[in-house]
Amino acid sequence: MTSRGICDRVAIIGMGCTPFGEHWDKSVEDLLVDASTQALGSAKLGFDDIDAYWLGTMASGISGLTLSRPLKLDYKPVSRLENMCATGSEAFRNACYAVASGAYDVVMAIGGEKLKDSGFSGLVISEPANDGTAAAITAPASFSLLAPAYAKKYGVDPGELKEAMARIAWKNHKNGALNPRAQFRKEVPIETIKASPLIAGPLGIFDCSGVSDGSAAAIIVRAEDAKKYTDKPLYVKALSFIAGPARGPIDPEYDYTTFQEVVASAQDAYQQAGITNPRKQIAMAEVHDCFTPTELVLMEDMGFSERGMAWKDVMAGVFDLDGELPVNPDGGLKSFGHPIGASGLRMLFECWLQLRGEAGKRQIDNGKKLAMTHNLGGAPGECVSFVSLVGSEPN
Repeated sequence: MTSRGICDRVAIIGMGCTPFGEHWDKSVEDLLVDASTQALGSAKLGFDDIDAYWLGTMASGISGLTLSRPLKLDYKPVSRLENMCATGSEAFRNACYAVASGAYDVVMAIGGEKLKDSGFSGLVISEPANDGTAAAITAPASFSLLAPAYAKKYGVDPGELKEAMARIAWKNHKNGALNPRAQFRKEVPIETIKASPLIAGPLGIFDCSGVSDGSAAAIIVRAEDAKKYTDKPLYVKALSFIAGPARGPIDPEYDYTTFQEVVASAQDAYQQAGITNPRKQIAMAEVHDCFTPTELVLMEDMGFSERGMAWKDVMAGVFDLDGELPVNPDGGLKSFGHPIGASGLRMLFECWLQLRGEAGKRQIDNGKKLAMTHNLGGAPGECVSFVSLVGSEPN
């Protein structure tokens, strides 16, 4: 698959992100107002300056009115989008294409979700009707299949793999402890992580991402106009969204050691941006660490590690904050939290801070000018995958 892409045709000029967590005293409307106001403030714009909006939410609204009502928008176009856990990324992608097409000059992509109000954990939403072939298991159970499959295929001792999974959680909690917006802002010892109660298969509580409320927003303009609004815009280098055939659970050849959709979206994004060695060329990556074995497999699917070697790179600290390629420097889904509609834009918010030198105690300084986000929705063998690349300088 190939796509022309819109490399350096649009730029981000402002961003905002609320703290993620249990916001019992706020509605989704409150969170959307907070994130959009922050984004506008960073670009020194008002709501009247925005031509159109793209809202990502999976379960917290059913139309553009979800945004137009709290923002008191007077007859502006608002598109509401959903693409499972990659919903926020879908809002961003569509907003970027709208500007690149010439349809609008200044637009906002925003995502938001309220998941805690039910009082239950997990994604408390109704499942669509199906033909009976869909796997009737929970998300933790589905993703737990990655770990034993990986260990068997590559001959990794299950105990050693458990250590690597625990180190991923430890890393992301350590990064999140430096992030004032993260849901969980406390380091967790590896022994505590390994001894946590089991949820599904080898996955314990600390192998699973947080469920939270939150919102994030980005303002996008044509690249040639970006410096009118900020002296440090981020230029969009690549946008790739892939939907797979969803036959993994019934395909006897699918072995649960890869996300084929991620491989395809990463390769497409690298082609758009001219990336030939992502581990060497990218300053940092925000990836969809819904569960610790997910992050492990993603390191190989995105070309950061050789096949069967990601667990060794994890143990060697390659993806630590001070490593060769920092992964999830803001804490990731694991520590920052995962309000579905906001997560993809939250990842971009960390790129915004890092490439502008505004990340504070977790600032990365490796001299590289490109950052990557990865967002997926669904389950192993049946998912959608999004990859973006942004840079602090145009080509």
